[in-house]
Amino acid sequence: MDLPAQIQLLIDHAPHDGITPQLVTAIAPVLNAIAQKLRHYQYYILQNTDSDWVLTTLSNRTNPGLEKQVIYAFPSLQDVTLTLSAGLDPQITATAIPVTHILFQLVALEPVDSIVFFETPGQTTNAVEIRRVDMEKQIQQQLQRSRSPGQIPPNMA
Repeated sequence: MDLPAQIQLLIDHAPHDGITPQLVTAIAPVLNAIAQKLRHYQYYILQNTDSDWVLTTLSNRTNPGLEKQVIYAFPSLQDVTLTLSAGLDPQITATAIPVTHILFQLVALEPVDSIVFFETPGQTTNAVEIRRVDMEKQIQQQLQRSRSPGQIPPNMA
C-alpha cells in the first residue's frame, strides 16, 4: 500500500471524536516525509501474546547507566524468523504494519525512545533510527504551521 493510501487509512480508522481525523490530516506531511526516507512501505513488528509491541532495552557500552527503549522494525518476515530463532520467546509473533502507522504509533508510545527500522533484508547493520522526541518536534512545528491566525485563542500568552 502506497503512502497516500496509508495516510487515508489512518484518517478513516481514526476515532470520530471531532479531533483525531483532523489531527491525523494535519500531521500527515510529517508522517509522509519521514516514511519517504525509509525503503519499505511496511515493516514487521514483534508482538507478545497480548499484541503489545516488544520493547528492547539498549545500554550504552561506555556508560551502562544510559539506556533507551527501542522497537525493532524488520523489512521481511525472514528477518523476523532469524531474530526469533536467535533465542527470543517462542510466543513472540510478528505483524506486518504500514510504515506510516508505525510512525503514528511512535508518538503515543511513551516508554519508547525510538523505532529502529532495518532497511536491508538479511542485515542488521543498515538501520535508520527514528527518535520519538525528534518526531514530536516535527509534529509540533507542523501543527504550528497549519494553524491559521484565527484559530489561536486570544488569551494565549
